[in-house]
Amino acid sequence: MKVKEFAYGKQKYKYSLIRDDRKTLGLTVRPDLSIVVKAPMKATLSQIEDFLKKKWLWLEKQITYFKKFQNKFYEREYVSGEGFHYLGRQYTLKVKQFKNCEAVEPSRGIILIKTTKRPSNGFHNKKLLENWYQQRIDHIFPQRFTKVLKNFDYDFVPDLEVRKMPKRWGSFLSKKKIYLNPELIKASTDCIDYVITHELCHMKFKNHSKDFYKLLSSKLPEWEKTKEKLEVKIGWQVKKS
Repeated sequence: MKVKEFAYGKQKYKYSLIRDDRKTLGLTVRPDLSIVVKAPMKATLSQIEDFLKKKWLWLEKQITYFKKFQNKFYEREYVSGEGFHYLGRQYTLKVKQFKNCEAVEPSRGIILIKTTKRPSNGFHNKKLLENWYQQRIDHIFPQRFTKVLKNFDYDFVPDLEVRKMPKRWGSFLSKKKIYLNPELIKASTDCIDYVITHELCHMKFKNHSKDFYKLLSSKLPEWEKTKEKLEVKIGWQVKKS
């Protein structure tokens, strides 16, 4: 990875250039405002700069978007009033103390944590919420996986596992296993289906080739819109040429 500088008009941008075995140029803006360009091994710096000029408006839009939150990132306390996502919707956390009941219940824009501890006990609230998320993952991910798998004519059923991944929503390990990021439980079901479909397509085409995207489009014609929704609302900002 090399650090390069790109100038356009009066603006100058530093970006990390990563070359790998790919056919297209990709541009990523991260929440910390860092810029990453992924390029084919044979792409020239001139081609990369032309690509960045074409994506300049999108680049500025994403930088402006993340700048709004630069001073708003904070360590979650898991107390009433904080916001959390679940299946594509944002909920406000509400914590109430009960004598003999501990549960997590989402309803009408609120995730209610019932706890036997003090409502200000963020450590315990976090534990209850994370356990609830895991229960939903164990139920919803296999359900969506079974549904999406029916769109394919594979003569085997790959294993589905959940793994924390810092920069991926899903991963195809082999013909026997697919991993999903647990953070996907915060995305809507169409986004979850998109990631599963993407990884199932990799069972036939390992690389992001034309044939891969042809298969993906045949299984999910609106995949690009769904992918953008997933990245903009829930996770990383990624743009491809």
